[in-house]
Amino acid sequence: MAAAPRLLVCTRTTAYRHASIPAAVTAVRTLGPFEVTATEDPAAFERPLTDYAAVVFLSTSGEVLTPTGREHLAAHVESGGGFVGVHAAACTEYDWPYYGDLLGARFAQHPAYQPGKAVVEDDTHPATQHLPAVWQFTDEWYDFRANPRSSVHVLITADESSYEGGRMGPDHPLAWCHQKGEGRVFYTSLGHASEAYEDPAFRAHLLGGINWAAGLS
Repeated sequence: MAAAPRLLVCTRTTAYRHASIPAAVTAVRTLGPFEVTATEDPAAFERPLTDYAAVVFLSTSGEVLTPTGREHLAAHVESGGGFVGVHAAACTEYDWPYYGDLLGARFAQHPAYQPGKAVVEDDTHPATQHLPAVWQFTDEWYDFRANPRSSVHVLITADESSYEGGRMGPDHPLAWCHQKGEGRVFYTSLGHASEAYEDPAFRAHLLGGINWAAGLS
């Protein structure tokens, strides 16, 4: 029997910390047949990451890696490893330009946590193929400093008319994927609250993204 794919899940925060992190880690552990190493220790990135199918930044915030850790994460992705960013991963490593290119966009602000509509733009991707064309969800509806569309493949956008406080206009990406070097990158801005990680549609969204980034689908 083949060994289970290994995931390195980083939840280190040096800025805002989401109360949903424990629920999020539990969700990843129960999503699929993964061997999950969850860590808040930057020393986990002080050695090459070749053993991992994907690295997941799960609501990380602030500067979380050492210079050596940055080198190892970049080498992991450029050589074909997967990377997944969830929610506040976009609030991470502002001082490292490579990370902005890796993730695709950086967090700017968000309105109040509230219901809204997410519009599926690509219904064939593993992260979205199970979703309705218009997905009713409750989250923080992140705005980004710049629209990532020119450099990523957008999977889901926000319908800003369905909630209060959006600032990106009619083209407001929420989740996307792209190639970085030989690696695959998936990011979803959703996942603020613990309740998200119990929601079957969101769990399938997250699993599909992880599987795609890890080269398992």
